[in-house]
Amino acid sequence: MSTEFASVLPEPAQTDGRRRRADVNRQRIVDAMMALVREGETWPSAEAVASRAGVGLRTVFRLFSDMDGLYREMHAVMIERLTPIFHEPLGEGDWRFRLGALIGRRARLFEEMLPIKSAADAHRYQSPYLQVEHAQLVTVLRQILVFVVPETVRADTMLVDALDLALSFESWRRLRYDQNLDPAGAEAVMRRLADALVAGY
Repeated sequence: MSTEFASVLPEPAQTDGRRRRADVNRQRIVDAMMALVREGETWPSAEAVASRAGVGLRTVFRLFSDMDGLYREMHAVMIERLTPIFHEPLGEGDWRFRLGALIGRRARLFEEMLPIKSAADAHRYQSPYLQVEHAQLVTVLRQILVFVVPETVRADTMLVDALDLALSFESWRRLRYDQNLDPAGAEAVMRRLADALVAGY
């Protein structure tokens, strides 16, 4: 290597050290954001995030160009953690059994994502990324529901719409936050709604 350039290039160890520190700080910032959201802060300020993470405000904005970038990172972490639940088998049995298993799976999924998704939704209309992620979640949840129910139910598009609403994240959030039900109570209401809707099938 030319000595002309060697003198101005950073040492590999120094570069690696800075990268590791940046990765550590990035994770601390995301963890701080998620902790604040779980504690009820739907829109934590950059100052609050920096304070909780134990880093400077400039570090937050150096690693995340704006708060939207931080929400994107937090949302990506949530999806990574929840993906295994999406892939859990519903077990063997008829479609009613599998529908019941699906409700149980959604109850666990929705409860885990409740504070983070609610905070992201408050920010969603200012974030094209979060709008796309929300639309994809709605689509996937409906596709799974349609796959579980039989053709006689799928043929009744109004019934599918009603089930899609009754078993949605938005219904879970209302039951938990607005109607003040605990997770077991919210799940019981979802089951009651589903049973009533498919009673004639």
